[in-house]
Amino acid sequence: MAQWLEMSYVLTNMDDERINSLYPPDTFPIEIRHYLCQWMEEKDWEGFSPDQPDKEPLAQALLNDAVLLLESVAEQQNIVERMKLLQITKILMTRPAMEFAVKIRNILRQEKMILCERVGQKGTELRTPNFEDLSFMKNTVLQLQDRRKKIHSCKEDINWEMVNYEAMQAIHAKTPSEHSLRELQKISKKIQQLKITQSSQIRECLGMFTETLTKLKQCQDNFIIKMNVWRWEQHKSVIGYPFNDDLTLLQNWSEQLFAVNNNLRQEWLLIPDLPKEIGEKLTVLLQELIQSSFVVEKQPPQVIKTQSKFSAVVRYLLGESLVSGQPVTMKAQIINELQARNVNLALCDNVGELINHTAILDRNTATKTTNANFRHMSIKKIKRADRKGAESVTEEKFALMFLAEIFITGHETPFKIHINSQPVVVIVHGSQDINAVATIIWDCAFAEPDRVPFVVPDRVTWKMMVETLNVKFCSEVGTNHNLNPYNKHFLAQKIFDQPEYASDLSDSVVTWCQFNKEVLAGRNFTFWQWFEGAMDLTKKHLKPYWSDGLIFGFIGKQHVHLILKESPSGTFLLRFSDSEIGGITIAYVAHENGIPMIQNIQPFTRKDLEIRCLGDRIGDINEILYLYPNVPKNDAFKKFYTEQQPTNSGYIPVSLQTIVGTVPELDGSHVSGELNALNVEDTFALDALPDLNGLSMDAHCETGHADGMDYDFYFNEFAKSST
Repeated sequence: MAQWLEMSYVLTNMDDERINSLYPPDTFPIEIRHYLCQWMEEKDWEGFSPDQPDKEPLAQALLNDAVLLLESVAEQQNIVERMKLLQITKILMTRPAMEFAVKIRNILRQEKMILCERVGQKGTELRTPNFEDLSFMKNTVLQLQDRRKKIHSCKEDINWEMVNYEAMQAIHAKTPSEHSLRELQKISKKIQQLKITQSSQIRECLGMFTETLTKLKQCQDNFIIKMNVWRWEQHKSVIGYPFNDDLTLLQNWSEQLFAVNNNLRQEWLLIPDLPKEIGEKLTVLLQELIQSSFVVEKQPPQVIKTQSKFSAVVRYLLGESLVSGQPVTMKAQIINELQARNVNLALCDNVGELINHTAILDRNTATKTTNANFRHMSIKKIKRADRKGAESVTEEKFALMFLAEIFITGHETPFKIHINSQPVVVIVHGSQDINAVATIIWDCAFAEPDRVPFVVPDRVTWKMMVETLNVKFCSEVGTNHNLNPYNKHFLAQKIFDQPEYASDLSDSVVTWCQFNKEVLAGRNFTFWQWFEGAMDLTKKHLKPYWSDGLIFGFIGKQHVHLILKESPSGTFLLRFSDSEIGGITIAYVAHENGIPMIQNIQPFTRKDLEIRCLGDRIGDINEILYLYPNVPKNDAFKKFYTEQQPTNSGYIPVSLQTIVGTVPELDGSHVSGELNALNVEDTFALDALPDLNGLSMDAHCETGHADGMDYDFYFNEFAKSST
């Protein structure tokens, strides 16, 4: 699937018309390429052609495999994606098998051409790495070494014959003769032949250098693309997209490219009369290779609070090339957006003060890695740019720039390199964290691969936005249970303030302001602040419930009314609160005089669930009986109930209980005060009960029947409260 990974990177910059041309929606939708990427790239499609009927059975077998694979993938998707994939499989089953195979062949060819164009490689395949090209270049180096030895031997023969010629010339000058003249002519002819042979071999070497340099540049450009894809996937992984951080293959590739470059340079220096342009090209390629072989393996946190410690790790893939005994010190400095676009500005001005901003490039012989570990960095102070309009400090992006001078074996002049981290937002107070995270999420989700730092569009389609929210939610919570189509539609209604809108909003445009600058209608918080609150609550207290599909989550009150009003009394569902950040509420239906009444219990927040878990609260409430549509609540939530643990402390155990509605009055003359009636959304706590008959709570719990009253019964039946 390496080719598809590269294409995924390229497609982000490709217009819709060209994408639809490459993957026609009516005949070969892009979903086929996406979900069957690995399978497609493992098969050999080059042998298929419309004029080869003998390949028809094989084509039919492959088509059948594709249909089965798509059906299998569909079963793992949400209802919308599943129906779409099943519809695609029906279309595939009506297509001629050979036409299907040829279509895949052509698509793979077109993709390769697109990738080749990206690095100026027309007709050259991209591999990861291109072992054929590396093998060719290594063989070329061996051939150059052989030619160099022959040239050197030829040069020695010329020198020897020149000595003979001069000696014979001296003899002929003293005693001229026909014999000495013939010898002179013979030696001169031999010298000319040797020079012709030497020149021919040098020309051959020049041709070999020219071809090998072209191959080296192509292979290195491919390596640089792979490094950029790695960095891009690392950037997207902040949201939750999958990311393989293993750099072993890329390091091996980098080392082989360096070895080829170094060997070619050595041969260029040893073979006479080769143009200096070869050395210059090798130096340029080496500079690019060294620069690309530096990578921020462990990024600093993308939201950094001043005066707090953080770390980062910079890795150099060519660690073995460093001059032995000459340590390399890397320095870090904080830069703003303008400086990220112009490194010269960054070197002239410092916009922040970093503590512990230097680290040594250390070689680990066990892991064969070379890293600079910045373990205890801290931003002491920061200088902000002039803000535009209503821009807040949590929207300003910085980066860490890592700099070093690298000394390479065989090169006297050091190579100056610099590499930037991913964008970071610097805050001074924890209250700014959520808004700063919003800036990072928007940047990671919608920045284009080859952007100018740190340009990002200020508006995107809702389809892109909701996909980001889904990936982030699942990643942050740590679940495979995705947002369903109802959740996504409700989120669209909320961000666009269209509670009654029933049509598809996928192509509607959502702006940065709608995401995290403008407050929601009738609220004092933004869309992201509300969404993040629900996500955080789910992560810390509701993960197993969400993963088991017990929480409906994102759904509006209007939709709740529609689906519950036809249900029997006691049917309920769990949804995230509209009015409160980080709250989950229970909506249930009760019938009064045959009329369905939808009740919403006061939301439970993080503090509530820390005191008593959601499962126990649901078990407490007698008014709710069936989880929508018709699952008995004990069947759904029994495994989450907390069992009462026996105690040998001598105390009567006390527990809390969630009560909805009015609590009955206590019948007892010894109870001072009175339990107030509770509204549907009210609760009371045990420690809020009045002192009983002048005794402390502990005293009543120990005595059990003080003053003739059954306090055991009292505590177990009425002194149970919710929070």
